[in-house]
Amino acid sequence: MNLLITGGGTGGHLSVAEAVAEQLHALGHCLYYLGAKAGQEAHWFDDKPLFAQKLLLDVQGIANKTARTLPRAALAQARAAREALSFLRAHQIERVFSVGGYAAAPACFAALWARIPLYIHEQNAAVGLLNGILRPFCREFYSSYLPDSPVRDYPLRARCFEGARVRESVRTVLFLGGSLGARTINDLALRLSPLLLERGIAVIHQCGKRDFERVSAEYAAMNLQVELFDFSPNLITAMRRADFAIARAGASSLWELCANGLPALFVPYPYAAKNHQFYNAEFLAKQNLATMMCEDALEDSAVMELVCDSALVCERSARLGQVIAPNGAHAIALRIVES
Repeated sequence: MNLLITGGGTGGHLSVAEAVAEQLHALGHCLYYLGAKAGQEAHWFDDKPLFAQKLLLDVQGIANKTARTLPRAALAQARAAREALSFLRAHQIERVFSVGGYAAAPACFAALWARIPLYIHEQNAAVGLLNGILRPFCREFYSSYLPDSPVRDYPLRARCFEGARVRESVRTVLFLGGSLGARTINDLALRLSPLLLERGIAVIHQCGKRDFERVSAEYAAMNLQVELFDFSPNLITAMRRADFAIARAGASSLWELCANGLPALFVPYPYAAKNHQFYNAEFLAKQNLATMMCEDALEDSAVMELVCDSALVCERSARLGQVIAPNGAHAIALRIVES
């Protein structure tokens, strides 16, 4: 079967695309990919021979555009949709799987026009603009937050579950500032690291490329032995070593932490579209599986108390594995080809 995967822009979208693509590829299907030139997908799949052919379009989102820039963006989307339709027909695509984002719009609308079955995965608790528009017209809509989703398990790669364990105490704290950095989390790490190290708790800190020089200099000035890096393509290894994480609440990171059984404090990025990180973190917080603190409510003493609460850490770690199973990507792949 010829299948097309579309969507991207961010690592959160693309990690889902990759996880499902790997399962479809293993099932023996022929895969194609369609994304945007401006997104991370331009290089994401360079070393991954999953697709027979990739097409990157010159397209941009239309959300938050002004009256002056909206017509140009809409015209680019229309042109891209025509190009996507030609691509679907040329390669006799039989199914389209979308992970959302503005990069998915051309192929999704082309699929509807050509009456090709469309399947959508929504990564966040707050449904994105494009996915909300397309949801009534797709064959299946997958979400780990919606009780009526045909597949509830988040589609992660198998390696995310390797080394999962129950934490009984906190010996290592992982600060995740993201690939570009999160100054609020970086500043929190700088304030708390002396206290953590005094208690014999090691610190691993991903500070992002934009903030690496500043954070590195401040650690050096305090003469602190912290494992600091700007970016790593293999954060799973750091998660395995850690006993507690302090992170943003992007969907993929959130579910990777769950898969590893790693308890976390989530500090949602307040400017995310539809405030989706808040609702992602809230989903776990309401089940007492995580703690959420907004940026304006962060208190160092409260964070330290949370890190040092071994009983709570152990209880949450044991329960995290119950909210996600390691078969989400495979289950979605099967439904796409069999439904």
